[in-house]
Amino acid sequence: MSFERVLRWALVTIAIAGLAGGILARVIGRPDLADLAWELGTAPVIGGLAVSIVRDFLSGRLGVDAIALLSMSAALALGQPLAGAVVALMYSGGNVLEDIAVARAERDLRSLVDRAPRQAHRKSGERIEEVPVDAVLVGEQLLVRAGEIVPVDGIVGSASATIDESAVTGEPIPVEKARGSAVLSGSLNAGETFELTVTAPAGESTYAGIVRMVTAAQTAKAPFVRLADRYALLLLPVTIAIAFVAWRISGDLTRSLAVLVAATPCPLILAAPVAFIAGVAQAARRGILAKGSAALEALARAHTVLFDKTGTLTVGGARLLSIEVAPGGDPDEVLRLGASLEQASHHVLAKTVVAAAVERGLELKAPEQVKEAMGSGLSGMIDGRQVTAGARQMLPSHAALSPWELRAIRRASWRSALIVFVAVDGRTIGALLLADELRADTPRAIRLLRDAGVARMVMVTGDRAAAAQAIGAALDLDAVLADRVPSDKVEAVRGEQRLHPTIMVGDGINDAPALAVADVGVALGARGASASSEAADVVILADRLDRVGEAIIIAQRARRIALQSIIVGIGLSLVAMVAATLGWLAPVPAAIAQEVIDVAVILNALRALTPALGAGGRRITAEQGLTLRHDHQALFRDLDRLRKIVDALDDVTPDSAGTLIGEAQLLVQSSVVKHERDDEDSVYPKLAEVLRERHGLSAMSRAHREILHLARLLSRIVEDMPSEKIDRYIVRDAQRVIEAIETLVRMHTAQEEDIYEAVSA
Repeated sequence: MSFERVLRWALVTIAIAGLAGGILARVIGRPDLADLAWELGTAPVIGGLAVSIVRDFLSGRLGVDAIALLSMSAALALGQPLAGAVVALMYSGGNVLEDIAVARAERDLRSLVDRAPRQAHRKSGERIEEVPVDAVLVGEQLLVRAGEIVPVDGIVGSASATIDESAVTGEPIPVEKARGSAVLSGSLNAGETFELTVTAPAGESTYAGIVRMVTAAQTAKAPFVRLADRYALLLLPVTIAIAFVAWRISGDLTRSLAVLVAATPCPLILAAPVAFIAGVAQAARRGILAKGSAALEALARAHTVLFDKTGTLTVGGARLLSIEVAPGGDPDEVLRLGASLEQASHHVLAKTVVAAAVERGLELKAPEQVKEAMGSGLSGMIDGRQVTAGARQMLPSHAALSPWELRAIRRASWRSALIVFVAVDGRTIGALLLADELRADTPRAIRLLRDAGVARMVMVTGDRAAAAQAIGAALDLDAVLADRVPSDKVEAVRGEQRLHPTIMVGDGINDAPALAVADVGVALGARGASASSEAADVVILADRLDRVGEAIIIAQRARRIALQSIIVGIGLSLVAMVAATLGWLAPVPAAIAQEVIDVAVILNALRALTPALGAGGRRITAEQGLTLRHDHQALFRDLDRLRKIVDALDDVTPDSAGTLIGEAQLLVQSSVVKHERDDEDSVYPKLAEVLRERHGLSAMSRAHREILHLARLLSRIVEDMPSEKIDRYIVRDAQRVIEAIETLVRMHTAQEEDIYEAVSA
């Protein structure tokens, strides 16, 4: 405990002893001893307060606590030692109450610091030795036992590990980490003992950064808090003026003393810091680390948000969007051959292709005689066949592109995707479409920011204009600035700052300058971009963009609570002062009224520790949300097959068309229809219990009805298909219906995912 806190507790103890001793002396009939006890209980508090005011004055600050000094001194001078003793107790007790309130608000932040690991289990040959965490070096092997905190950043060296990241990212459900997956320091090993390969020393690991940010959060002072301090100084002349009026009205200095006693600057000097520290603690619970109250206060005033694209609005890496095949081709075979060949490539897209094939359970073969043309593609032998994968110019030349190749190129253009053609023995058999894609939570994050009052949202990215515009249009952003280098991003931030308070959100090293310049820089720090995290004012520890909106909402609520406490507290104080002026409050009751106001203000400010009303309402459990998402994953696989059927119907014979349409109809009935009916019968009733607004579910139910209508229409087409000859008109109608079902179900499922995310525990 610091010296100042010890002194505060000592003064409140003296004040309590003096007040109690005086009351006891009065009871036994010794008023002279009572007055002496009250004076002795008041004098040390006056002395301590005088020293504090002088120290503040020498530091360039005028302490508003001069009101308390004036009231206690006047009480003793006017022969009102009981009033002085009561004020001494209320003042010293208010300081202790402030310590308790701030400690309560900082508890969640301190818990992060206190749980920082001090020791690590390092593998040295066959031995395991316990060493200080600061002695661990990059590349060393550690053993993390069950139930231990991960001491440094690293990657899993065992087959797998079960990691609870809730203390770092706010995610409540432990996640499975496969061999080679990154693990953040500060996470909890919720499974069996595993090996960890160190990727960063303790001082540069995620948790060390968290500790530094927590320290900053506990010491920084918000502009709003400093503004409140200045307003508190206005209370001093106002109080003296009202006390003077009370004396002139009554001619009684005791009434002026009552005014001085009733005046309390507590709503101004305590409400703001307590509310903002509480807001910082509440944000930390959600995996949002604000570097001090100033960052939180700036978030509350946000008008404009600028986003980086890659890794912020999007997942930040190429994903396999679709597989285009030549007539009669097999998509899995195209991917298998392409991925087998890409195993030998160092290109950034090669890992994506290989990972997609492994995820589908395809068996890859080792390529031989591989030749790579940098930037164009590569070729090699697989199972005795010459396989080529890459840009169109690498493949055997044709007089003209075939219809399916034109379709593949057109689709790649629409989706701003890269296209990798695959050829076997000189014949092009398919193409892989690869592109960055939106994060799953990006639409919800944008909607949350709009709901929080952010008026303008801008994407500023170094990516091509076509790709950036496509993302911007999908998210309904207010502006898109493409082809921007880091210096251009800085200028974009400064341009917006000239008009309104501006937030910059990014995740990469190239975003660090813009993050540093913005009124508030927000870094998505889950991927370990240390430069951006250091430059930012707020770090989102979870890999979740929607936490930016949550941070703004928490900040706005903390600021709103601080304002409420100030306005109501000062209002009540003025009422008490007026009552004292009119003679309705004597000095002792006025002191008690002052303390009641102080306690009420602090308790109200502590409300910022809790979630907003409604945010903590009934929710579906995390397990239920996980089950719903697993159902959707199975549904997506069936939708992928429907998309393949739609594409295949472009080129097949009538007999084959009938088989494919029949397969689509069975798939729709067994998967899509069953899923939508289960949602309507069992899932939506549960959601209705936790959603405050039911009209959203009504719209979702209408989508169910439209999907079921299209499913019935497809069944009717299948029933009406002639057994002998299927004409192109039936094929075209079936193709349109299947495509409509696939598109509508995907959009509908994405909307459901947003709802599940909003109501999950």
